[in-house]
Amino acid sequence: MSALPRPGKIIALHLNYPSRIAQRGRVPEFPSFFLKPASSMAASGDVIERPAGTELLAYEGEIALIVGTRTRRATPEEGWASISGITAANDWGVYDLRHVDKGSNLRNKGGDGFTPLGPEVIPAASVDPAALRVRTWVNGVLKQDDTTADLAFPFGTLVADLSQLITLEPGDVILTGTPAGSSVAAPGDVVEVEVDAPTAPGAPSTGRLVTRVVEGTTPFAAYGAQPRVDDRQRIEAWGDAESAGVTPNVLSEELREKLASAAVATISAQLRKLGHPHSSIDGVHPLVPGTKMIGIARTLRFVAHRPDLFESHGGGYNAQKRAFDSLAEGEVLVIEARGDASAGTVGDVLALRAKVLGAAGIVTDGAARDSAAVAAIGIPAFAQGVHPSVLGRRHVPWETDTAITCGGAAVLPGDVVVGDDDGVVVIPRQLVAQVADAAAAQEAEDAWVAERVAEGHPVDGLFPLSGEWRRRYLEERR
Repeated sequence: MSALPRPGKIIALHLNYPSRIAQRGRVPEFPSFFLKPASSMAASGDVIERPAGTELLAYEGEIALIVGTRTRRATPEEGWASISGITAANDWGVYDLRHVDKGSNLRNKGGDGFTPLGPEVIPAASVDPAALRVRTWVNGVLKQDDTTADLAFPFGTLVADLSQLITLEPGDVILTGTPAGSSVAAPGDVVEVEVDAPTAPGAPSTGRLVTRVVEGTTPFAAYGAQPRVDDRQRIEAWGDAESAGVTPNVLSEELREKLASAAVATISAQLRKLGHPHSSIDGVHPLVPGTKMIGIARTLRFVAHRPDLFESHGGGYNAQKRAFDSLAEGEVLVIEARGDASAGTVGDVLALRAKVLGAAGIVTDGAARDSAAVAAIGIPAFAQGVHPSVLGRRHVPWETDTAITCGGAAVLPGDVVVGDDDGVVVIPRQLVAQVADAAAAQEAEDAWVAERVAEGHPVDGLFPLSGEWRRRYLEERR
């Protein structure tokens, strides 16, 4: 591979393609990078070892930019001009080692042979950076197919951002993110990546970058971290729960503990940072002050009362009874009552049924009846108010386990619901881990700030943390 000498550095981007961003469930505000060792570089035709004792070696077909000129503090408009060529790359990673990397990706993506590049280089000046295509095949089956038409961060922006602090040298390689379709490869699989410019004159192509997966035979020594996976890592490596062969547990005990340590106000703030400002189920309050509720949403929808509809749907084993009878341990029944609290939507018998089944709570933007009895049962219950009337005065129980709007918030079955004295918030299932981690970190920071305030320090620069106070906090955390 004489056309591609070993680069001084390999810089890789976390997320860029909208399809991958949607899959991951988090939208990056700015480019986020990590380094790969130059020793991870490999050529087309080389093999990659799946390390002994691991199961989740994942491929990521990518476009690699090759820096052509020494670049420092380029603008986004100047960034593309500093690139001499593009080639195909495969940003391999072994998810079994992510637990020890703390975000650096050094072990899980830095192994020998984990960055194949090539086989040919397309001159950058001959193509439009927004009209490139990357495709990946596994054993001849197309798995990834996307273009650069709508990247979150155009290539010029990546170069500009990096060059603010880092001098890019000729030969340096920038990996620009992978589209959806990345998944796990096993020993014996052949993975091929191709980058081309199908609309450019001559439709230039890198050719197919070929890597064959083999099984490693040398186990990890006891003095280093051992491979470790869980269902969350399996889902992320394979791309989805079905491919991974697991039923995703969006509320593991670890995540539950993190959410339990965080106030609803903190969780709401983290959701707002992630672009979810309408996550609160407005107007609901716990029947028992001091209640904490965490669970996985099930849903029940009422429509406005109409005699013919109540006759057809209100009696017998209706949707309300079916919903309460089918609750499982750890689930929260969320009831859409259109914000109408002038009739009961849950009473003592149904609340008792939920309690016996191990449900984690009940939320309604309508009213609770038999409220003292419901409170005494001991199941967390949140309502907009209390009312003595039966539901038939205002509501018809209509359907279960569908998307609903409760207190102005969209709720889907499988979302995570958290409540305390401030109210209730809904966390989309794909954001649960991210929100739990961020909320726990924020609670720790806020607790430290409170200690400083109690010592008599003014809040300027301390809340929110900035400058010297943040430096002190980070030092103490370390």
